[in-house]
Amino acid sequence: MSQHFNTIIIGCGEAGLYAAYELLQTAPKMSILILEKGKDINNRKCPIVEGKVKECINCDTCSIMNGFGGAGAFSDGKFNFTTDFGGWLTDFMDEKEVMDLIEHVDGINVSFGATKERYSTQSEAARRLEKEALQYDLHLLQAECKHLGTENNLKILTNIYNYLNEKIEIRFNTEVSQIKANGQLGVKLSTDEELTCDYLIAAPGRSGAEWFASQCKNNDIELTNNQVDIGVRVELPAVVFQHITDVVYESKLVFRTKQYGDSVRTFCMNPYGYVVTENVDGIQTVNGHSYSDASLRSKNTNFALLVSNKFTEPFSEPYKYGKHIASLSNMLAGGVLVQRFGDLMRGSRTTEHRLSKSTVKPTLKAATPGDLSLALPKRQLDDIIEVIQALDKIAPGTANYDTLLYGAEVKFYSSRVSLDNNLETKVPGLFAIGDGAGITRGLAQAGASGVKVARVIAERFNSK
Repeated sequence: MSQHFNTIIIGCGEAGLYAAYELLQTAPKMSILILEKGKDINNRKCPIVEGKVKECINCDTCSIMNGFGGAGAFSDGKFNFTTDFGGWLTDFMDEKEVMDLIEHVDGINVSFGATKERYSTQSEAARRLEKEALQYDLHLLQAECKHLGTENNLKILTNIYNYLNEKIEIRFNTEVSQIKANGQLGVKLSTDEELTCDYLIAAPGRSGAEWFASQCKNNDIELTNNQVDIGVRVELPAVVFQHITDVVYESKLVFRTKQYGDSVRTFCMNPYGYVVTENVDGIQTVNGHSYSDASLRSKNTNFALLVSNKFTEPFSEPYKYGKHIASLSNMLAGGVLVQRFGDLMRGSRTTEHRLSKSTVKPTLKAATPGDLSLALPKRQLDDIIEVIQALDKIAPGTANYDTLLYGAEVKFYSSRVSLDNNLETKVPGLFAIGDGAGITRGLAQAGASGVKVARVIAERFNSK
């Protein structure tokens, strides 16, 4: 016999957990169940992070990507107040509503311990930076930004977890095998147990994007291609970008290459940070973290350079394409590959010996020296070289010989689900939110999408 709930939420990453929190506030009599493939926040342990192993051992469920807080739990907690990047929620609602939702999510974070300090691109120093960048066709996107810090981000999520866990049933280590949308709405678990509900919120996150796309196809829910972002993570001495990161912390600089006309952007900048690995369905990719505690910082800054490409028919699987590119560097390096910029320009493979002579010491010790030109497509690599040379104009030293490039960095954006302005699919009561639905790509808008759907559901529930 199946169990019935008013609302079931699949996934408790950023989108799912804020949906749950908002439902508690707006519909306190509602029965809510969260189903999460990973572990609770206290038991998310990565053997690499803990220093037990040097390379990914392909755990059954990756604790970096899955569990309470989702992939954002181990990020350095950049929270951006903008609609210019971080998602496409303005395709479903006006800008003011999106910004109000983002501010609301920030208010929740503050109530659980987040900082109130914001970095702004509106200061006089930021305006000077913007003007200088424009001289070299680099465009600084406008946004306020909070840096929660890797360690503080975990504390905030732990506080939210403790609050929700007392009031909502959360089943961890629970995998949903099927969304049932014919007849009574509900889900089937990998254990064959079936659960029904009045409202179903799909918040599968990045790690569940491919699975969710297959569920949409099974239920005749239309999907459209999102862009594919492929690139590298750059690591260099923190002093090179200090005059920028001290002003805006995370500078989102966009450059359109002259050779191909492709858009390339800096992303996820981590002053005094560390390069880390992620595991997406057995594929190792690269990311970055930074701490707010000065005693935990490194001497380097790292950031991603991502080339955005959007494909048309007959291409229909951007997620698989990104995984394929990442798998090439895994094949060559047994994981993440690292190369000095100077070696790349010379057409030389970086070796252990050459890397040992580098003035920039890699913070990701498990990366294997190699040749990125054998892993990344030529077009994306040409774009990356061009933008590094442009960045060198405003941050001299970016194009130094010993600047390190890690590959591959791939942002797995799922195909976008067809949704109405309430983020509801054509199946009544089935909503999709967050990065896994292909409508957001960051903490702020993911959380905002969760709040939006929760308010829609609460209004319907309370009116019955």
